[in-house]
Amino acid sequence: MTLDYFQQGNFEVERKSDASPVTIADLSAEQLLRERIPAAFPQDGVLGEEFGRLPGSSGFTWILDPIDGTKSFISGVPLYGTLVGIEHEGRALAGFVFMPALNEGVYASAGQGAWHFRGDEHPGRCHVSTKSRLADGLFVTSQIDNFGQRGALAAFESLQKAASITRTWGDCYGYLLVATGRAEVMVDPIMNVWDAAAVQPIIEESRGTFTDWQGNPAIHAGEAIATNGVVLKEVLAITRTSPRQVAAPCSQSPLPNPSPQP
Repeated sequence: MTLDYFQQGNFEVERKSDASPVTIADLSAEQLLRERIPAAFPQDGVLGEEFGRLPGSSGFTWILDPIDGTKSFISGVPLYGTLVGIEHEGRALAGFVFMPALNEGVYASAGQGAWHFRGDEHPGRCHVSTKSRLADGLFVTSQIDNFGQRGALAAFESLQKAASITRTWGDCYGYLLVATGRAEVMVDPIMNVWDAAAVQPIIEESRGTFTDWQGNPAIHAGEAIATNGVVLKEVLAITRTSPRQVAAPCSQSPLPNPSPQP
C-alpha cells in the first residue's frame, strides 16, 4: 500500500502536534493493519502511532508503526519501513520489520531466532556481527539534532569519533543493519514504543542487545541502543554519562474506527 504513494507525488504532507510529518500513506497503512489484526485476534489490543490505543482483554498488544522513517518516505528515500511488534504483559515477544521500497525485511519471535529475507528468497537465519571494537565498525543513527534535543550532542560526537564509519539514514533500517551483521551499533536518543517494540526481539534473537542508554533491556524507555553485544560496554561508557530521557506517554484512548483523510 505505501508503494502506491512512494515517489508518486500523489499525497500531501501534514504536520502533527509535535511537528512531525504524516501522510495519507501512514494513515492508510495503519488503518489496514487495524482492520486485519482484530479480524484474526479479536481479543488482542492494538497500539499505533497514528490512531492511539484500542484496548484488548487477552494481555497481548500489537504495536504498530505504519511508516517508520516518514521523513525518508516524503523525501523519496527508500529507507523507510513498516513495524509490527507483539507485546505481552510488558514484554516484546515478536517483531516484524519490512522495507517495502527495498523488498527486504527481518522478523523474529522469542526463542525462534531472527530471519532475514529479500524479495522472494527463502528467509535465512541472521546474526549480528562479531567485530569487537567500534573503531572497526559502523555506527548508525536517525537524526543528529535529536541528540541535541536531549542535551546529548556530546554523546553523538563521541560515538562518531569512536566508530570507523558513521551514517544517519537510520530509523528501522539501522536496526535491520545491526540484526543482519552490517552495522555494529544503532542509537536513538529519542524513541517511541512503536519504534522499539518490533525491534527488540529481532535484535535479541539475532544475538545482539537492545537496551536503553543505561544498559537495561526496555521498549518503553524513550531511547534505545542496539549493538552486536561485543561493543555494548564501549557504547554505554559514552551514553551513561548523558542526561536522562523521559519517555513520552502513549495514548490510552480507544479509536476503533480510524478514518484516514487525504
